[in-house]
This record gives sequence, structure tokens and C-alpha cells, in this order.
Amino acid sequence: MDVFVARQPILQVNKKLFAYELLFRTGMANAFPGIDGGTATSSLLSSSFFTVGIERISGGKMVFINFTEELLLRGTPTLFPQNQVVVEILEDVQPTSEVIAACQGLHQKGYTLALDDFVFRDNLQPLIEIAQIIKIDFRLTPITEIATLLSQMQGNKCEFLAEKIETHAEFMEAKAMGFHYFQGYFFAKPEILKNKDISPSQLTIMQLICEVNRTEIDSKKLEDLINQDVSLSYKLINYLNSAYFGRLQPISSIKQAIAYIGERGIRMFISLIAASRLVNDKPDELLRISIIRAKFLEQIAVELKIDSGEFFMLGLFSMLDAMLDHSMEYLVGQLPLTAQVSDALVKKRGKLAPYLRLVEYFERCDWSNLESQLTDLQISAAKIQDFYLNAVRLADFL
Repeated sequence: MDVFVARQPILQVNKKLFAYELLFRTGMANAFPGIDGGTATSSLLSSSFFTVGIERISGGKMVFINFTEELLLRGTPTLFPQNQVVVEILEDVQPTSEVIAACQGLHQKGYTLALDDFVFRDNLQPLIEIAQIIKIDFRLTPITEIATLLSQMQGNKCEFLAEKIETHAEFMEAKAMGFHYFQGYFFAKPEILKNKDISPSQLTIMQLICEVNRTEIDSKKLEDLINQDVSLSYKLINYLNSAYFGRLQPISSIKQAIAYIGERGIRMFISLIAASRLVNDKPDELLRISIIRAKFLEQIAVELKIDSGEFFMLGLFSMLDAMLDHSMEYLVGQLPLTAQVSDALVKKRGKLAPYLRLVEYFERCDWSNLESQLTDLQISAAKIQDFYLNAVRLADFL
């Protein structure tokens, strides 16, 4: 059985990454076809911890995982480290005496408990008293109800997580109301400010990324370009000598580095490091998702035996508007991108646009549209999870 696991970020008030929620599906039929939540979570845990390795998915962060009533009663969460897993209790779990006892046992063992899609009911009080985090759907719950709920819960020691925060306005509203954590893609959208201009250094960085991805640049020019930047040289050598590659003999020069991973690998590395300089005042997750998209799409291109350079650039620049708080049309107009990449980024159309939609469906766990897109593009579903995990591993390392 193919297991697909995607992660969605949970940020703190300062927009720093707090944790990921792991979301699961099996195979490429409609979401959870004939599969109960217990089977789904069991497959997710088996895949995450035993097959893939939780570190590869989580990047060392805490992970929120849904647990059904059956799995809680079985004590399934205790099979996994309490310092890595947040036990998310689904909204349809009934607070029976057995469930309460099981959750109290987890609490005593040091597990973090979260109540999902929370709506206050008197019989939930025993769970409220031991839950450290309460998740509230910010879009489905009226603001007046949320305000009343937060007021009712003031005496409890739990913290509040706002789900489905998709705009900066929603983030600011939830923050003002007293939420501690935020789940959604509000940080991946631009805050377009009037009269804001791109700094010369930002424009230079974007042009550098485009320049190093030109087909006519040779190895010597790349070597000279990297040697001019001490920070870039250090990061490249350190990267290639890391456990990610597992080399027995260390690399000690840029020339060796280029020979080892090739021009395409060097170009990718320069592009990623350069892009990181665009987002100094933005959430780290914004760059991380851009890198995941770039590497994810690059692997798809290699699989389809087509030019991977355009795919890589498409993914890397797909959040450029959020990085620089300008319209995508304006930013793309400053860069020497191909018409294919420009059309996909600005107009969301053309030959490359469906591939960008594909990666967006995956990261948002829109399984139904993902399945349809894979079929249309004639891409094997079996390889998609590996592409995603490889991209995640690279993004978390950098």
C-alpha cells in the first residue's frame, strides 16, 4: 500500500516554526476510501516512524498527529516519543470515562495533548483540564463565538491554536484575540505595500539566480563566481562534507565541489543560498517551502526527461511575491525568465502551470485534485512521495 504523508506548518506569534501537522492518505483513490481513522493514523505512524523516519519528515520539530478513540484506548501514542509527538484528539472522540482515563495516563507520561476543531461542551471539561493546546477553526467558527470561547477558557492553562489562517488580516486578528499558534498559509501571501521598492541588493540576488541558471555558463565562471563570496564558498564546502552526502574524503576546494556534484548541482546550490538572502525579515518557512517546491519540481522534470532548470526556477520563484511584498507581475518583469516560467508565475497558465498546481495540491493535502493532476500529467503516483521527502530533506538541511 502506498502511503502519502504531507506536512503543514504551525507557526508561533513571532512567525517562527513551532511544529508540523502530519496529514495522511493512502494510495491515490478518493481520500480515505473505506479506511477508518484508526487505520489511517496507524499507517501514518508506521510510515513516519518506522519506514521513512520521523526526522526526515519533521526536521526535528514536534509533529501533530490525529488519534482516534480506538487508538487512544489501545495506548498507541505511547509507542512513540513524547518529545516528538503531539497527540491530537479528534473532535468526534467521545469523552467517556475510558477515554478520559487514557488521556490522563498520556498526560502523566509527559505527552502533549491537543483538542482538534474544538467546540465547548460541558462534558469535555476533564479533557480541557489536561490539554495543553486547543485548536479552533478560525474560518468555520464565528468570531463572536471564538471571543466567547476564549473568555470562558481564561482560567485554564492551555494555549490556543488558530487553524485555517489564510490571510495576514486573519493572522493579526487571531493574534490580537490571544492565540498562541497559527496554522495556515497566511505567511505565503504578499503584504503589498504602496511605494515600497525592491532594494538594489535584492534585485542583484534575483539576477544572480537567473544568471547562474543560464545554459552557457561554464565551470570556470561558476568557480570564479563562488570564490568571490566567502560565505557562499564556506556553505558549499560545509554542505558537501556533511552527513547528507556521507563522503569518506572531505572536499577542500570549489573546483572539487563542482566536479563532485556537477554544474547543475552547483547552480542549484547557489540559487538556494542566494534566495535565502531575500527573506531576512520573513518566516523561515517561506523559504523552506520555496526550496521544497523547487526540488520537488526538478525531480518531476528529471523523471519526465525534460529540462529541469525551468522547473527548478518555477518552484524557487513561486513565492517571490510573498518574499518581497510585491506583485508577481512586477517582480517577474525585472528578471530574464523564459516565457514559460513567466506565464506560469504571473498568469497561472501555459505548459508549466499544471506542475506548479501539482505541488501546491500536495503541500495542502488536496488529495482529490492531486490525483486528477497526476493523471492529466501522466506522472506515477508511486514516486511522488519520494520526490517530496527528498525535497523536504534538502530544504531542512539548508
